[in-house]
Amino acid sequence: MTSLDDLRIIDAATLFAGPSAAMMLGDFGADVIKIEHPRRGDPSRGHGAAGLWWKTLARNKRAAAVDLSRAEGQEILRRLAERSDVLIENFRPGTLERWNLDPQDLLELNPRLIVARMTGFGQFGPMANRPGFGTLAEAMSGFAAMTGEPDGPPTLPPLALADGIAGLAMSYAIMVALHARERTGRGQVIDLAIIEPILGLLGPQMSIYKALGLVQQRTGNRSSSNAPRNTYRTRDGRWLAISTSAQPIAERVVTLVGRPDLVEQPWFASGHGRVQHVDELDEAVASWIAERDAAEVIARFEEVQAAVAPIYDVTDLAEDPQYAALNTFVEVPDAEFGTLTMQNVMFRMSETPGEIRWPGRTLGENTDEVLGELDYPAERIAALREDGVIA
Repeated sequence: MTSLDDLRIIDAATLFAGPSAAMMLGDFGADVIKIEHPRRGDPSRGHGAAGLWWKTLARNKRAAAVDLSRAEGQEILRRLAERSDVLIENFRPGTLERWNLDPQDLLELNPRLIVARMTGFGQFGPMANRPGFGTLAEAMSGFAAMTGEPDGPPTLPPLALADGIAGLAMSYAIMVALHARERTGRGQVIDLAIIEPILGLLGPQMSIYKALGLVQQRTGNRSSSNAPRNTYRTRDGRWLAISTSAQPIAERVVTLVGRPDLVEQPWFASGHGRVQHVDELDEAVASWIAERDAAEVIARFEEVQAAVAPIYDVTDLAEDPQYAALNTFVEVPDAEFGTLTMQNVMFRMSETPGEIRWPGRTLGENTDEVLGELDYPAERIAALREDGVIA
């Protein structure tokens, strides 16, 4: 038994944010039906090497190719919506309405349906109709402005960060709506703007600005809240990351590196105070680490119960014993590659664990199966395919 195996999800979104929300629900057993354009497919099929982004993002989903701009395709979606719990879409505002798929009409067909709408800027406001991607959210949220070296440019992440955060937020919003449905018997419409969820992870920047007039500046790998916090290079050329968010950890670190006198300074008693003396703290830690190999530094930190971690690339991830113990990466059978290694579900549950059952499927692989479940006869399916409505 899995947690969500009684749910059917229509994933009509593209690229990363909406599909990642559907992926997380599918990881715990939901029947996710991925709707793609019959000729173009989801753009994520072309992202990354050998289409492997798609293999992960579309895992545990059945692939159906339907042209929603055609009346016959719209009828297929309406039939699906009548028999589903959630519709996830990320078309520009007004697109569903233009296609005769207004969420309110879908809710009349199925009052228990949850319509999860995800766009760059939300369903209303002066920017609502602009094309929006996670990169724009990373720029507009303040993330880029506070990321990078103090004398360098604003820095964007090398991954779909805002999309991933928005996907997590949407999966949470859907579960909240499903819980509310258990109490009210009614579905609802969710409006999630990708520019918003990332704000919550950036801390109280607006509170600080409004209350104190302060604008967070770029600090590189340092923190504006505590010190020492940075990356440090060892004698054998490895990079290590250190965090001292908790006061006792900060005391242990500076004592370990031979500067117990700093603990006695009045400013050392708070993270804010330590930030004011970050150069002195960084010099003490960096010089001590530079004289030792990574293995020795990590061992010494562990002895005094201070927080340290090596900076990994993917080759290190593949060999790490902690990830191996957690079963963080699993082998999944794949028709093209034989097996694929991909990240497992995000967390473990003692009674209803999640599972990766299959990777992303080929375009339209399950179209006939899905339409058959909607009572379309074989000859009608063949006619729709001949007419280009499905693939």
